[in-house]
Amino acid sequence: MSLIVPSFDESVIVRSAEVETIGAAPTSVRLLADSTSTGGALSTQRVSLLDDANGAAPHHHSRSAELFYLLDGTAQLLSGDQVVTAERGDLVIVPPGLDHAFATAPGENADILIVITPGIERFEYFHHLERIVYGTVPPESLLDVQELYDTCFTRSEAWNTVRA
Repeated sequence: MSLIVPSFDESVIVRSAEVETIGAAPTSVRLLADSTSTGGALSTQRVSLLDDANGAAPHHHSRSAELFYLLDGTAQLLSGDQVVTAERGDLVIVPPGLDHAFATAPGENADILIVITPGIERFEYFHHLERIVYGTVPPESLLDVQELYDTCFTRSEAWNTVRA
């Protein structure tokens, strides 16, 4: 087992008024702190999903764990072959290598704090997703950057069944 020793020597303070937001309803992502600012310790964002919105499709991270804390609402989270319903105040932590995905529960909204540790540069990943939404790059371009962002897309029958 290896120990990640973050390399930063000042507190990271992120002011709400200065946070960049990617997207708009029904899905928005507030970019809070990236790996660069935390010396590799973590990266974190806040994802708001409205009215049955999907968050992330099934995928896994080879090198990082991902933490989901439900600030408000109700979400469905894929964790391996299991789909978990999480409500306000619930915490789900997915280990490296385990397939996961997230979305609102049917008829619900969800506000989720997500932390990836050790940190991965995620801000540019979300900018890439935004370029896909606006049609400036094709969706399949994500396949070219899976390794760069440690995001390997997978398929999940359990997820497809619940989200159908």
